[in-house]
Amino acid sequence: MHEIGLLGGTFDRFHAGHEYLINTALSNCKKLEIWLTNDQKAQSKDIRVKNWDERSRELLDFLSENKASVSINILEDDFGPAQEHIHASVIFCTEETLEKCELINSTRINNRLKPLEIISVNRVDAWDGKPISSSRIRSGVIDRMGQSWIPDSLFRTEISLSENVENQLKEPFGHLIHGSEEDPKIAISEAYSLIGKTSYPLISVGDVTTLSLQKIGIIPDIAVIDGMTKRENWPEADQIDKSRFTSILHCTSPAGKLTNSIFEACKSSILAWKQRGYKGLIIVDGEEDLAPLILHPLSPIGSVILYGQPGKGIVIRWCDEESKERCRNLLSQFEINQS
Repeated sequence: MHEIGLLGGTFDRFHAGHEYLINTALSNCKKLEIWLTNDQKAQSKDIRVKNWDERSRELLDFLSENKASVSINILEDDFGPAQEHIHASVIFCTEETLEKCELINSTRINNRLKPLEIISVNRVDAWDGKPISSSRIRSGVIDRMGQSWIPDSLFRTEISLSENVENQLKEPFGHLIHGSEEDPKIAISEAYSLIGKTSYPLISVGDVTTLSLQKIGIIPDIAVIDGMTKRENWPEADQIDKSRFTSILHCTSPAGKLTNSIFEACKSSILAWKQRGYKGLIIVDGEEDLAPLILHPLSPIGSVILYGQPGKGIVIRWCDEESKERCRNLLSQFEINQS
């Protein structure tokens, strides 16, 4: 058992892999110094990384009973105090950071200090056999326990809106921008000014929302339309310029239902945006109003979904872990249709 051990990292969106790493460290040393990457360095790679205070708070919440054995410090560079620490005797890492630990030991030897024992800890795999990582969580692929936000098994058959879910969906899910139905451009303009420039997909659900964005010069990264408004055919839907989209997918999803067809269309469009930056248009034969329940769980954190609230205006909802969890919970309450 070592007296003092060192562990460095960003520890964004504290997950099951972090838990295993820290538990392994605590089982090998009496005192553990955790060096937590500062905001400037952490957010230079991804602005979605939580700030230092939030990340340290999540660490402390996990440590609870072990707080007395752990100190949390600010890591200003790649190495922290490890190259000259005279009391530490072990450093913990994953395969990803093993090379940095070896560089640390080279410097220690040059400085006539005893090298640290390096304990490399295996990554924890997610449901798909790939490692759980903060970047995969931010990309929207998995939750903090490594589970999919939408199990593929959910859409093996058609699912139907339950009365309980329908009641929960009556209230706007997000920030409502009030506006008149006669000129939705006003509400859309205000909504877009609130969103500002974003590096993550802007997604519009609904013909009125999509056309209103087009009229102010904005083509969403992903748009879901069905040619209707208020469940009636909408002639103005023909004004949506389909040529502005890289890919066009057609799917079927009857009113009050969600199908494998719309699930696959949403999944394919988001993947095409991630991999190639494609703008995708999804044309639904049926109704598109339940699409946000699929889009939130599938989308990267930081995405923005816009949709119309009949008689009220435009709703903005940023995609985050809370929105993903809420949609997963709502989807679990749908009724499974027996084929």
